[in-house]
Amino acid sequence: MSIFDDPGLFGRLWAAGYDAGTNPDPAPAVDFLADLAGGGPVLELAIGTGRVALPLAARGLAVEGVEASPEMVARMRAKPGGDGIPVAIGDMADVPVTGPYRLAYLVFNTLFNLVDESRQQDCFRNVARVLAPGGAFVVEAFVPDPAGFDRDEQLQVREVTEDSVTLRVHRYDRPAQRFVRQTIVIDGRGTRLEPFAMRYCWPEQIDELAERAGLRLAARYADFDRRPFDADSRSHISVYRLR
Repeated sequence: MSIFDDPGLFGRLWAAGYDAGTNPDPAPAVDFLADLAGGGPVLELAIGTGRVALPLAARGLAVEGVEASPEMVARMRAKPGGDGIPVAIGDMADVPVTGPYRLAYLVFNTLFNLVDESRQQDCFRNVARVLAPGGAFVVEAFVPDPAGFDRDEQLQVREVTEDSVTLRVHRYDRPAQRFVRQTIVIDGRGTRLEPFAMRYCWPEQIDELAERAGLRLAARYADFDRRPFDADSRSHISVYRLR
């Protein structure tokens, strides 16, 4: 099966070490989302290991999730409070829940894990279906930087030790706004490949996805601390509401 056809691939490859990675501190996101939740209930798409959902639930909000990877959910279940969060196993583009929710959210560039525009559109349309009147959909994403594409396509040496080498290479499909990244690990166990793909969008393109789904942009910030978004911002937090 192609990486483009398997929404659970990322979780199977990365679940074991996901929490040991360089994920950002969830506290600013939790503060921001709790302020918008209006008492809940709340839905996280691609809930993963509960990095954001667990502290949000600890504030007394009813949090539910959608996740394509049972391995990721198992990691969350092993944490305090993880058994108390209902999770639907499935593709987040389908939003396989009924709602209604006061808040739905996608953090840490996860929208771009849907590698076809049609599936990104499905995600927005299905979120709109389960939002309560006045509910909000929050999307966190990076702003693509075309100046960096050529640099990324060069072979990168990520780590060298006496026992292993880790390399990384990207291939960009610019017309499709998509890239494939391959991390290559060579060590005493042999050679392992860890593929990853994204379809990136500029903020105005995400706004178009929202508009076609019946959502309107209500606010946009550079980060979860609500710093103003401007031409130099490298990421954005966008808040959409039902029209």
